[in-house]
Amino acid sequence: MTATPTPATVAADVSAGTDAPGIGRRRFMAGAAALAGATGLALPAFAQKAGQPEKESLKFGFIKLTDCAPLVVAYEKHFFEDEGLNVTLEAQANWKVLLDRVIDGQLDGAHMLAGQPLGATIGFGTKADIVTAFSMDLNGNAITVSNAVWAQMKPHLPMEGGKVKHPIKADALKKVVDKWKAEGKPFKMGMVFPVSTHNYELRYWLAAGGLNPGYYTASDISGTKSADVLLSVTPPPQMPSTMEAGTIHGYCVGEPWNQQAVFKGIGVPVVTDLEVWKNNPEKVFGVTKAWADKNPNTHIAVVKALIRACMWLDASMANRIEAVKLLAKPNYVGADEAVIGNSMTGTFEYEKGDKRPLPDFNVFFRHFATYPFYSDAIWYLTQMRRWGQITEGKPDSWYMDMARKVYRPDVYMAAAKALMAEGKAKDSDFPMKTDGFKGVQDGFIDGITYDGRKPNEYLNKLKIGLKAADKA
Repeated sequence: MTATPTPATVAADVSAGTDAPGIGRRRFMAGAAALAGATGLALPAFAQKAGQPEKESLKFGFIKLTDCAPLVVAYEKHFFEDEGLNVTLEAQANWKVLLDRVIDGQLDGAHMLAGQPLGATIGFGTKADIVTAFSMDLNGNAITVSNAVWAQMKPHLPMEGGKVKHPIKADALKKVVDKWKAEGKPFKMGMVFPVSTHNYELRYWLAAGGLNPGYYTASDISGTKSADVLLSVTPPPQMPSTMEAGTIHGYCVGEPWNQQAVFKGIGVPVVTDLEVWKNNPEKVFGVTKAWADKNPNTHIAVVKALIRACMWLDASMANRIEAVKLLAKPNYVGADEAVIGNSMTGTFEYEKGDKRPLPDFNVFFRHFATYPFYSDAIWYLTQMRRWGQITEGKPDSWYMDMARKVYRPDVYMAAAKALMAEGKAKDSDFPMKTDGFKGVQDGFIDGITYDGRKPNEYLNKLKIGLKAADKA
């Protein structure tokens, strides 16, 4: 924690022109407190807040993807500073490095895949108690195939108005995969991490089209047992170049790396995750349980800043355009503004020149996007079970227990109520009466409905994948 400056050091900072990003206002506030104590002056109202952060200097990690936007906006628009936080943002090499650095304390928290806190808590891969009180966005991913694969898929697709009819189902890809299999050629696709939303969305899309994406087993965690399509891990920014090199023939990733394939002329995004599962939760903000227990006020302050960032992102197109400019900076996503803007501003380009309106491709606050719903956590747990990452059947109560262990709506609501008390939000912005479940959900590409209260019943409805009582 930064030492409280004396009136003399405040004066020295001012005369020296100290105004480093993320530091200036923190020092001013600490200095104001010091001056008030020395002179008996009253502090301004915004400085008189209960529940001051236990830890003020924080380092958060992120991956270079469009959906790191809430962290970037909270930093650049000074929402973290408003909460008395001095935050540093640091890009990470990949999802494993990011998770490991949160666990060992090098990072206070991070932009995480929705499945990462759950996977760590149940012990798939790395074992650690990770919690989340904040969902960063809905949707934002797509599945892209190489030009060569697209040329083989396209003749099998229905047309509408001179263009390919969407959504594109994996039935057309199955014809390609079957042909390759007959020729003895393996079909390979990339995803970003074994417990990533991308892995589960890609598997869901493939299975809905009759393709088995393979199983994880206790003795083989490659996830390729009985696979028609071989899936492997590739870091998001490397997806286009890996496909261009022919190492993989397609991939599922977040933006801007699908639109990058279009701009480079090397591939075609065939379906978005919005079309695979409408308004699916994508990233979360994760911290260790130990950190959350030690820093409850800090946790609430961070969530307050992130909520404000997501509200800002969904408030206007002008804000989205400004966010694109921020994200394009090399220390954030570092892609061309045109590539980032292709999806962030309400459109999405599939085949080159086939740009369509898709206003919900990136949702940051609408549809209660930021609330950590238990039903979202349970869906990801069902997919871990479906593909063998959870090797044995579990009762419905187990899914609920895991969701409650990882998701922290209590922290979220504390932050939301504080923002309402400050006049920065209103009760209609939040699901004030929710029990943590969205109810029965449709909007899946295979037409199957999902009820988070009945995970085993849901698993038994899915044609490809382990059923509730199966063993991996």
